[in-house]
Amino acid sequence: MIRQLLVHRAAAVMIAAALTATLATAQFAPGYVDPQPVLQAAAKAIGTDNLRCVTIAGTGYAGAVGQQRESGVNVDWPRIDSLANYTRVMNWENQTMKEEFDRKPGLNPASWKYGSGWKDGTPLQRNPHQTFAVNGKFGWHLDGAGGRPVAAPPDDAERWQLDLWINPHGFLKAAKLPGANPRAVWRWELGESGRDGNTTIPEKVTVVTITMFGKYRVDATINKENMLQRIHTSVPDPVLGDLNYEHEFTNESYVDAGNGVRFPTTWHHHDGFDDNFGAQNISAGHNGFGGNIPNIKANVCPEPLPVPDAVRQATFPVRVEPQRLADGVYLMGGASHNSVAVEFKDYIAVVEAPLNEQRNLAVIEEITKLMPNKPIRFLVNTHQHFDHIGGLRTYMHIGATIITHVKNYSFYTHDVLNYAARTLEPDMMSLWPPTEVAEGYQYEAIRENFTLTDGRRIMHISYVQPLAHAEGMLMAYLPQEKIAIEADVFDPPAPGESLPATPSAANRSFYNHVKRLGLDVTTIAPIHGRATPWSDFAQWVERAGK
Repeated sequence: MIRQLLVHRAAAVMIAAALTATLATAQFAPGYVDPQPVLQAAAKAIGTDNLRCVTIAGTGYAGAVGQQRESGVNVDWPRIDSLANYTRVMNWENQTMKEEFDRKPGLNPASWKYGSGWKDGTPLQRNPHQTFAVNGKFGWHLDGAGGRPVAAPPDDAERWQLDLWINPHGFLKAAKLPGANPRAVWRWELGESGRDGNTTIPEKVTVVTITMFGKYRVDATINKENMLQRIHTSVPDPVLGDLNYEHEFTNESYVDAGNGVRFPTTWHHHDGFDDNFGAQNISAGHNGFGGNIPNIKANVCPEPLPVPDAVRQATFPVRVEPQRLADGVYLMGGASHNSVAVEFKDYIAVVEAPLNEQRNLAVIEEITKLMPNKPIRFLVNTHQHFDHIGGLRTYMHIGATIITHVKNYSFYTHDVLNYAARTLEPDMMSLWPPTEVAEGYQYEAIRENFTLTDGRRIMHISYVQPLAHAEGMLMAYLPQEKIAIEADVFDPPAPGESLPATPSAANRSFYNHVKRLGLDVTTIAPIHGRATPWSDFAQWVERAGK
């Protein structure tokens, strides 16, 4: 009887074990693991449950994301400035973050956080001290200690809110939020260098993925010490689509902040892949922000961060304000960046497609009202900085040929004007891709000079050099109207402001280029700012000495 009972018990244990194995197999397919023990071990290792908010301070640097000099050569975004007296306060319970730092004035625009590029309609930074804040879905910026709060566009505010969570403690807290749906996989990675400095040690890591805001897939790589060493996601970008966006931390950077809390003091951030060989993308820019932040204060929670009324009530309409420069020539203003539309007998040529698809669709709509029943056959691109090419895909979608310098060709064809899926913010070209993208004949890649004409109107396009600001810079000239169309080589001052005391190197290159080609210019049509008499510009340069 006892033997029979033992047999039955053994059978029951075997059945239970088999059932457990079956359930485990059903729950976690091969390659996947249970994320909860991994998250719990990581939270315990760095004391996440003991941390409500944190204040960190130190120094940092900023990279000018999307402002590379020459695509395919530099593997890093150019540094625009160091960030002194950097402070960040993060409060996950209130979903608020405030960043403050000092940097040299004069950066354009003021809303560059760490160097993320132009934003529509923002003024020059006038004061060293800069403040960026986010509370829920609202973000704002202050220029100077007592500056007026300027609302951030919704996409910027959302990315700043995302930054609140893309750090070790933020990620572990976000993993518990509704809709996070954690999943985990394992893999071997090449770890730190061996003792001889010449070998690398493979290390088994776990990658946990969560969903944030219903659309961002955020991954954390967690090593065998239960330290979060890399937190990665993608963010929408008008130029590159789903742009790699990540923070990296080393084990050594974590310090004891008290009450069992460990927090990283060295931050390293990528916009784009860390890709020194151009395999992922021709632009190959990556380092966007970094810092040495040794001062950590756990659970030092300042007063709540209220949203200013002006920020809460702000709207961001897309305005297109055409200015007639000559018969059939319009400066399409109303924003921080202009386009210039030029009417020919049977077609239209547009100079510059800046910012994003939304802006360029509005410009195109206005052009078709001013010049009905004519195709936009050509889009002249001045240079490859991201704020000037966010609408290239929009014009290719409607059938325009892109005219650019040959130095930009490989970057555009490989990274920008392609069939790559855009999952976060699909644009017209990704949703309705034209056949011409694959066939590759919608380009004119020029070296020195190019001319558009219908037998009556002429547009001469030329390569501006030497120029440190950007390689592959083009400008357009209408000889009959005596109008020069340029970007970044001269930005006229805003109404009520004066020209700088000294012309820049780019200003002098523009002046010398016009003189060398013998162009008879009376009007400058800039991509930034208002149309300006050539005589005002020339006198300013000549007074300072050419």
